[in-house]
Amino acid sequence: MSNKKIEAIAIGGFDGMHAAHQHLFEELGEKGAVVAIETGYADLTPGKHREEHTHYPLFYYELSEIKALSGQEFVEKLTSDFPALKKIVVGYDFHFGHKRSCTCWDLQTFFKGEVKIVDEVKVEGEAVHSRTIRMLLEKGELEKANLLLGYNYKIKGGVVKGQGVGKERLVPTVNIEVLGYHIPKEGVYASLTRLNDELLYPSVSFIGARHITDGSFAIETHILDNEVDAAGKVELSFLHFIRDNRAFDSFETLKEQIHKDIDEARKTVNFLAL
Repeated sequence: MSNKKIEAIAIGGFDGMHAAHQHLFEELGEKGAVVAIETGYADLTPGKHREEHTHYPLFYYELSEIKALSGQEFVEKLTSDFPALKKIVVGYDFHFGHKRSCTCWDLQTFFKGEVKIVDEVKVEGEAVHSRTIRMLLEKGELEKANLLLGYNYKIKGGVVKGQGVGKERLVPTVNIEVLGYHIPKEGVYASLTRLNDELLYPSVSFIGARHITDGSFAIETHILDNEVDAAGKVELSFLHFIRDNRAFDSFETLKEQIHKDIDEARKTVNFLAL
């Protein structure tokens, strides 16, 4: 949709496009759009990956280009960029203008149309914020993080050549280089793996240092019950934290543990499919 036809916008950082953000989008109506302010810190849904979580068109403002504007100048920019604008939707904690000097309530002074301020959103008693979701991911509390997100947390990257140890001595894995995303806690996860935007496979994924070889950091996934020739793009969706990363005395003991991890991942995927 052309910006000239947009009648309602939701404004925010929208990192995560989580359950609270969706409440803002519900206020937009048919001719709505999302204005994402790029702070440089978005890593739950970096860049245009936000577009996977809404049917509304997204427009991006670089913070560096608007941070010197006063509150009134910022609203004037909005009404210039969206000449048909009738409604602005923001969260209760939205700030704007030079040095974040204006609050969401100041919008009602500067903007002549409707201003909808959405209160704090809670899911099962937990306030939904991107910082909370990051903290949960860092603790390995995937189920709770996913609940606040409203979807399974995922990261994306490209296939890279591994050490070859997995296929030769353990289980075959797809090694992934991930840039720009918030990486969950080191350890082993039940997951879903999508290759090149096509099929989604049940998998068990590893994040962390390869203690048994050179100690290098790795993100890799083993696809359950399928042999694939992986290349190109990979998407990992995290379902459940299985265990912490730890050192093993031998490849044999590590392989034994990996098969236990596979069984646990299979149980998780089967349970969620019920």
